[in-house]
Amino acid sequence: MEAGMSKIINFTIDGRKVQAEKGESILQVARREGIYIPTMCYLAKTSPSASCRMCVVEVEGVDGFILSCNTPPTEGAAITTDSGPLYTERQNIMKMYNVNHPLQCGVCDKSGECDLQNKTLDFGLDQQSFAVVDQKRKKKKWGVLSYDPHLCIMCEKCASVCNEIVGAEALYIRPGGYKSMIDNHFNHCIQCGECISVCPVGAMASSDFKYSANAWELQRIPSACAHCSSACSLNYEVKQTGIDFVGQKSIYRVTNEADHDSLCGAGRFGYDFENRVESKDAEAFEKALEAFKKADTIRFNSMITNEEAMILQRLKEKHGYKLINKEAKAYRDFMGNFSSHSSKLLYSADLDSLKECDYAITIGSSVSSDNPMIRFALSKAVNRNKAYVAYMHPIEDEMIRNIVSQYVKYEVGSEEGVLAMICDMILSDEAKAENKAFFDDLDIGYISGESSVGEEEFAQLAEKLSRKRKPVLVIGEDLINHERSANIAKMAGLIDRFSSFSVMIAPPATNSLGVSLICDLDSEAGSYAVGYNAEADFVLSALGKGDLDMPALNQQEGTFTNIDKKVVPLNAALPYYGYELNDIAAALDVKSKFVIDYTQQLPSDKGYKGVAFDDLENYYTNVGEQVRGYVLDNPDVETSGKLETLSDIPEFNGSVIYRCNPLSQFSPFTDKAHQIVDEPVLTGSQQFAVAARIKGGEHVTFVVDGRRVERKFEIDSKFKGTVALDPSFDSIENYDSYRYNQVKIERV
Repeated sequence: MEAGMSKIINFTIDGRKVQAEKGESILQVARREGIYIPTMCYLAKTSPSASCRMCVVEVEGVDGFILSCNTPPTEGAAITTDSGPLYTERQNIMKMYNVNHPLQCGVCDKSGECDLQNKTLDFGLDQQSFAVVDQKRKKKKWGVLSYDPHLCIMCEKCASVCNEIVGAEALYIRPGGYKSMIDNHFNHCIQCGECISVCPVGAMASSDFKYSANAWELQRIPSACAHCSSACSLNYEVKQTGIDFVGQKSIYRVTNEADHDSLCGAGRFGYDFENRVESKDAEAFEKALEAFKKADTIRFNSMITNEEAMILQRLKEKHGYKLINKEAKAYRDFMGNFSSHSSKLLYSADLDSLKECDYAITIGSSVSSDNPMIRFALSKAVNRNKAYVAYMHPIEDEMIRNIVSQYVKYEVGSEEGVLAMICDMILSDEAKAENKAFFDDLDIGYISGESSVGEEEFAQLAEKLSRKRKPVLVIGEDLINHERSANIAKMAGLIDRFSSFSVMIAPPATNSLGVSLICDLDSEAGSYAVGYNAEADFVLSALGKGDLDMPALNQQEGTFTNIDKKVVPLNAALPYYGYELNDIAAALDVKSKFVIDYTQQLPSDKGYKGVAFDDLENYYTNVGEQVRGYVLDNPDVETSGKLETLSDIPEFNGSVIYRCNPLSQFSPFTDKAHQIVDEPVLTGSQQFAVAARIKGGEHVTFVVDGRRVERKFEIDSKFKGTVALDPSFDSIENYDSYRYNQVKIERV
């Protein structure tokens, strides 16, 4: 194929023949080819801001310098990345950056990993030949974030990532020539710390980390975030706690490959949840063994590794224990019904699908708090691809208003009917023919009336979809735990199989997907239970609150199966000197020398590939491609069954509460972190308070899922409607119930 007809562009960089795909910039091609072009403002994960001009190159036949970060190559171009004039130009740019920059490298938190420091040395700047009158600017502290405008070089990375990736639109540039600085719409800030991670100097710094350690003192340990199912790549940075704690190490901060990937506030600041145990408690261990010999049930949650799940499964196979994990079983059952109609074991979408989509519907998920990486991916899709995002939920989420194109409010409990309307809108005639009775019986007028979703809203959704090529449907926990989840899952399977939509079934907890694939879970518990981070007659606890201590996830080696259907590794950041689950299993004749020996034994019929832990890769390429673990195989599944007739849409009257955590809170482990401080309060609108006959500041009590709960009630002026939010991060309870509950609220 001739070059003019192809999407491939042939050209040279520094005399080397290279090729570019349509849409690639010169800088992207150079990085892919391992050719160095210096930058100060460029972020691979955002649009080029072109503010630093360090990336300039020469193009044969073109006068002046060309910005490589935002310029695509042309056929036959001859590009030079390093020459005398380029060196002088970049040296002069660095002189401008260094004007009045404080000489405090000895105490600056960025020293040792500072782009300005590195490039000042790279370009041989040992003196400053001119000066500019400095301007008085105040330092700022915005919660977890501290900003020093005197250190700021106005590269705009922080504002770019806040707007394009996080979608918060909190940080912005306050213009003023040499007085320009970064400012913060603080009520929009979600305290994620993305701005800290991308700052090339010490201007944006962690308020907690400041002046606590130098970069070269810290040991960097790659691992995976333990707080939600995204299991994001991160580095625990560790050093000795202090001179009074000889031999004891602490995690001082978390970092990541910020040029390419992101972390939410929980991942970045919720790192200190370790369980410090300095010796083995032999007496407690013997009691644990006695409890296991007495027990017929093991209760656990999904904050465990794949390997621990495998140990529990082997214990079941050896001793006949019932395995109870209500949340993971609900997810497994949902996926089973989904597969029966999708013809695949797993869903088709991942976070990259969301980033690349041009149309997305989310239904049944409080996106901001349930899985922040879904929010970040949608924000990127909106900013990069002009994606149309429809957010379908009974409660409007103010935090994602700027990335949502259409908010569709439906009544609590009507999810089955709403998804049926989505099916009717997007499914092919072939799919409808396979379930002719279901679609013939579909009463769109009734569903629209009872769900409060107007037919004109679906007409708008359909009109916007008609011009889109990469649509994605995200299904959240509200649907997974719905009373009609089986039929909902089957509809989702049909959408994945017969429509242009990729479907994501968001796992509700850290390793819900892994546990659901590895463990043969039971519905009913027996008479005596051992709990692993779960309520039971005898409790093994990584929180330090049980009968026998266990290591937390930042003290373990192993793997998770994350939302991208990837097996990703985690490594121990801190030592643990007590007993582990593997010690108990060995005493019960389920023996393996190391926990990670089970990595290779994960079930192949569920898509696992038998790769040993030490063979799992974990790195980034020059172009930012993450090479981490492996993606599960997605085997075919025989389709079976038909859609059931829709049930009547239930009514939720009176006081309704929704199980939903605040930002950066997921569990007692995030609650344990010293930088994530939240009180577990019931939060609602003034309208809810009037309907429930309570006032802000009062303590109330109510029964949910058979448990009596006491909460302080607070009114949030941003809230609307008659549904209040009830957090669960202060409880180790494992949920499989619908997230909405009608309750009777009483004053304490």
